[in-house]
Amino acid sequence: MKRILDIVGSALGLLLLLPVLVVVAVAIKLDSPGPIFFRQERVGLRGGSFRIFKFRSMVVGAARAGTAITVRGDSRITRVGKFLRSSKVDELPQLINVLAGDMSIVGPRPEVPEFMKFYTPDQRAIILSMRPGITDYAAILFRDESSLLDRERDPIDVYRHEIMPVKFAYYERYSREIGVLNDLRIILATMLLLIVGRVPPRLGIECNWQPPLQKNAAEASM
Repeated sequence: MKRILDIVGSALGLLLLLPVLVVVAVAIKLDSPGPIFFRQERVGLRGGSFRIFKFRSMVVGAARAGTAITVRGDSRITRVGKFLRSSKVDELPQLINVLAGDMSIVGPRPEVPEFMKFYTPDQRAIILSMRPGITDYAAILFRDESSLLDRERDPIDVYRHEIMPVKFAYYERYSREIGVLNDLRIILATMLLLIVGRVPPRLGIECNWQPPLQKNAAEASM
């Protein structure tokens, strides 16, 4: 049933969003030289690799000019890319990955190989037992992940020691709650967050997170 939801949802989504996809493609080409899509190797189900589709939101050669992590105010992001990232429109081409069977609409976000190795073997076993997805609990919580990272602190260190443990906790939770009804709840929460900017508490999905240092500072000021 989950795979049926993925096939129907991704096919319908691509069909209905086709005009939007065309407009975005044209905007990307007019804004900066380079391809429309950004493709990158990610780790998928049972450890297999696949190439993820995204609308290109950074300048060509961005990978050579910095880390695989995007930080706040990253100079590699194009003008159109800023909108694509903030609105999450850059993620829409992943519906192609869903239709192809590489991904699911709902599931743990697919990690790049260099960061997947930071998880323990037991953690990797749980994560890789599921198809990676476009959205999930952690994707909602870290919807603006780059804003949590800056050049003042090593972004890779912050991601590895502060963000990845929280993400895994939500991946593990999702592994226990997999089901079509739960997927529909997460999809609804994602759509509400993107459209109205909030998730109703009754859905039981957290959408606010503070880095430990910010959290401690906030508590100390109380």
